[in-house]
Amino acid sequence: MARTLILIADDHAIVRRGLRALIQSQPKWEVCAEASDGREAVEKVAQLAPDVAIVDIGMPVLNGLETTRQILQRHPRTEVLILTMHKSDEVVREVLKAGARGYVLKSDADQHLIVAIEMLLQHKPFLSSDVTDTVLANYLKGHDPTDIEPDTHLTSREREIVQLLSEGKSNKEVAVVLGISSRTVETHRANIMRKLGVESLSDLVRYAIRNRIIEA
Repeated sequence: MARTLILIADDHAIVRRGLRALIQSQPKWEVCAEASDGREAVEKVAQLAPDVAIVDIGMPVLNGLETTRQILQRHPRTEVLILTMHKSDEVVREVLKAGARGYVLKSDADQHLIVAIEMLLQHKPFLSSDVTDTVLANYLKGHDPTDIEPDTHLTSREREIVQLLSEGKSNKEVAVVLGISSRTVETHRANIMRKLGVESLSDLVRYAIRNRIIEA
């Protein structure tokens, strides 16, 4: 019988070790790769095609939401489980909109992770109980949990650049990470500032925090 392949993406090594131990307690499950940032996670999913990708929402270089979008765009058969400390209505809606079917709070991982993966392997959704309560409460109020406005009309590449710039990288460093020229980064940066109506890097950082592209 084929083994279940699982990728773990989290920028904290101690979290990855804990998740690996939980996963490998299951006889037919295998952690096929680990990633410490979102870009690495997307690349490894493309290489290994895991059954499930466990993705931390607050990663450097490429955040968990953008990582989820890119994983599902490139390899839609991989199920994505978001791991996060946040259970606010806004975050839940953004995660569902990005296409993830699993949402587990880090505080509940020891109790819920195995069940969540089992559900995703059946292509069924799984939300931590506290998160389910949030979704249900908003449904009863008449709010569709996926009915949210996109944070902006930025493209996927522009959102990547916003994150990298907001993390303090220079145009040249962004170019190296993305494999493009510094001039192309400068052009993207000018277009981003124009679209968002911002004039400084500090304004861009505030925008990134407000829209959960980076964490404060």
